Amino acid sequence: MFEPLRFWSMLGVLCAAAISLHLVSHGEPVMPSHSLANLPMAFGSWTGRDLPIEQRILDAVGVDDHVSRAYFDQRNPPVLLYVGYYKSQRTGATIHSPKNCLPGAGWQPVSSGKIAVPLADGKNALVNLYTIEKGLERQNVIYWYQSHGRIIASEYWAKIYMVLDAIRLNRTDSALIRVSTPLSPDAKQSQQRLVVFARQVISNTLDLSPR
Repeated sequence: MFEPLRFWSMLGVLCAAAISLHLVSHGEPVMPSHSLANLPMAFGSWTGRDLPIEQRILDAVGVDDHVSRAYFDQRNPPVLLYVGYYKSQRTGATIHSPKNCLPGAGWQPVSSGKIAVPLADGKNALVNLYTIEKGLERQNVIYWYQSHGRIIASEYWAKIYMVLDAIRLNRTDSALIRVSTPLSPDAKQSQQRLVVFARQVISNTLDLSPR
């Protein structure tokens, strides 16, 4: 009974948000550039290596800036980092949810939920946790949306905040951050590895979209 009500309520909010965004669409200020290439190539004992993405894929997702890397250390399986940054989402170049992109790349969801990432200030950031598989390979993935100092798990709230920021700040810039690693040696240690790595990523990207 409550799920349909929640669905239609959120649908109404998103429709109103889309209309509001269209009405306030009158150009955005040019913000200072924070090149993602400047993200550290080393996080603690992890050392990064760039993983190029085909131009046709970059054109399809419409990012203005991105980074794609694998990070290695001597004791753990690698961690893959992807950050896609959008300067504006007014003209149809909106963030693509991993819920759609991962199946499109052949990965099928096994389970989904949320997990908390403890931050340096003592607070917790709630992010999405997915277990996915392709053939015999399994991975854990965590991802979140990030804008103006916010860490957002929900796609719905990411859209709502985008509209509120468009009205309040005349800005719709935001980023998708995704971190993944093999389900090895087991699910628990795989999740712990992602949480530790995500904490370091967040501490280096909170100023990605200036407040």
